[in-house]
Amino acid sequence: MSLRQSSLENSQISRFFGQSANIKAVVITDPNRTVNGSYSFIARVENIGNSSINYSLRVPIRVITPNKDVTELLPGQHFTATARIVQSKEARVAALVLIAQKVVVSTKASRWALVLGSIRRGLRIHSGDGDSGALIPGMVLGDTSKQSAEFKAAMKRSGLTHLVAVSGANFALVSAFVLWLMQFIFPTMKYRLSATAISLIAFIALVRPSPSVLRAAAMAAVLLVAQASKRGRDSLPALGFAMAAVVLIDPWQALDAGFALSVLATAGLLLFAPILISKLSRFIPLKIAQALAPPIAAVVFCSPIIVALSGYLAPMSIVANVLAAPLVAPITIIGFIAAIFSPILPFISVVLIWFIRFPAAAIAAIAHWGSRFPVLSLSTGKTGFLIVAFATLLFFLFKKWFKQISICTLILLMSITWLQRWPGGEWQIANCDIGQGDSMVINLGAHRGVVIDVGPDAELEDQCLKKLGINQIPLLILSHFHADHVSGLPGAIKKRNVAQLWISPNAEPIIESSMVLRNLPGTKVVTAIRGMSARVENLTIKVLWPTLAATSFEQMPGEGSTINNSSIATLITSNEFSIFSGGDLEPPVQQLLAADVGSVDIYKVCHHGSKYQDLDFMKALRPKLSIISVGAGNTYGHPAIQTIDALARLGSEVVRTDTDGAIAVQVKAHRLTVRKAKGRFNLVRWG
Repeated sequence: MSLRQSSLENSQISRFFGQSANIKAVVITDPNRTVNGSYSFIARVENIGNSSINYSLRVPIRVITPNKDVTELLPGQHFTATARIVQSKEARVAALVLIAQKVVVSTKASRWALVLGSIRRGLRIHSGDGDSGALIPGMVLGDTSKQSAEFKAAMKRSGLTHLVAVSGANFALVSAFVLWLMQFIFPTMKYRLSATAISLIAFIALVRPSPSVLRAAAMAAVLLVAQASKRGRDSLPALGFAMAAVVLIDPWQALDAGFALSVLATAGLLLFAPILISKLSRFIPLKIAQALAPPIAAVVFCSPIIVALSGYLAPMSIVANVLAAPLVAPITIIGFIAAIFSPILPFISVVLIWFIRFPAAAIAAIAHWGSRFPVLSLSTGKTGFLIVAFATLLFFLFKKWFKQISICTLILLMSITWLQRWPGGEWQIANCDIGQGDSMVINLGAHRGVVIDVGPDAELEDQCLKKLGINQIPLLILSHFHADHVSGLPGAIKKRNVAQLWISPNAEPIIESSMVLRNLPGTKVVTAIRGMSARVENLTIKVLWPTLAATSFEQMPGEGSTINNSSIATLITSNEFSIFSGGDLEPPVQQLLAADVGSVDIYKVCHHGSKYQDLDFMKALRPKLSIISVGAGNTYGHPAIQTIDALARLGSEVVRTDTDGAIAVQVKAHRLTVRKAKGRFNLVRWG
């Protein structure tokens, strides 16, 4: 794996980073729509070049394009395009390839790919609209292209995210169904198993090999061989073999959280579920114990990784899984039959899908219902992992005092979360903790607020606005169109109305700006330019930057500096406070604005506190409070030590979302009181 990583990092394609080039490549995975409306897929580049150099090579790349025509591409097809080559953070690819122009398909798809593609396309078309129509292709064939970000977030928060796409459980159901079907065709077990194995290989190709499918396929292979050789079956060694086989075939699965969760969930079902059934059946009927044990066992085993990734546990996920479990089999089996018939007898497919839309709608309703309940939020990363792992180990070691430990833990959690609630009463300004991005909210009262930027994550943005009680957004200001400032828009507008939108005159990047305008079709859009001002309730908002015409600068620090320096800079004042917010402005513009600003109460520090700051500009602002919106463990080096030190020397209190969490500021008699969502002992909260 290390050798493979080294070869990718040192590929000839790295010579084209930051440049445009002509590429010839072959499609590896199906194009999927991303949250910002573009399309993404993995391809293998075979030739790359420009006017001066040309290379033949074979390396995987990640392709992103707004071109809808790529949805017709199938794995195995070759294409050519002119693209911009960018260094990628995704370990399994050598580069990120951005294609703004048309993709030219140079080869036809194979018959095999066309058959599989027609089955997937047929089920997608006939499954219908709404969340239920989007869920069916995902559960049956792993096609998640119709699923909205809101629906995926609801499934995740309710603990049903394993049903969003094909999982090991679905694979097992199809395996059992095919094996049962073979008894009517072949008289001997040997031929039944052979036919089943061939069918399952085709099924893997149809659904595309995900970590859980590969793991389940490896386990199924072991069990089929065991049956054929009459050597008996044992699931635990099969799981061990599956883990080894999958990692040997594709070493990158070792770093895939989905694979880890898949293995742990299976281990929980094998090791812990039988114990739970035995214990629970003493107090409740056996059938109920058998229904409750699998989701509880899976949640317990997976919880350390779930917390490390998402930062929370959803107790209602157990109930949601129990309610959804009986609905999975009919959707999977009947949906599978409907998919097979969709290219040849679409009428049969439509009839079958009509029946399973009801259980699919029920699962969607369960997900939305379960997502409304509070979750237990813990620190993400190693801290959260260790908390949950230690708690799980504690329960196993001290089983005799299970009830006493549970009661004490519950009382402790309730006490801690009440003391640490956020935003905690009245607040005037809040900065959401949305990772590596920006999102600030100014309270207008009556559940209304001015929102400046919406961060990169729709779910985190929605959660923050819910905590702040914001239902209406009279004014939304998007400083510029970089993804870390606008990609969370679907979460911000979820069940909320936006009366007016301010945008920068620079529409780059086009993919993100198109997504914004597409999501706000009925909203009044204003291009904010220098000299403009507005009155919103008790707030006066002056636009200090940008100018309508693009401004050129002799020196700029980074590739995205042109877009950064077209950020909307606003000076917001009221009777109680003043705020300067400037998006990702860098020193060239900061120097121009130093003469236009004066002392402010709050400075939303530009560009996540990067080292590219103008000292005279900060001196002119001389803020009482400086808020840095930044993601924990980011690779950009934000915030820079020299920026924090410079603000501290000016007498400003510096708070930052990576260490302090979400920030809420209460202003009374021109005195600022800061409440942080994270603190020294703030590791657990309920909400």
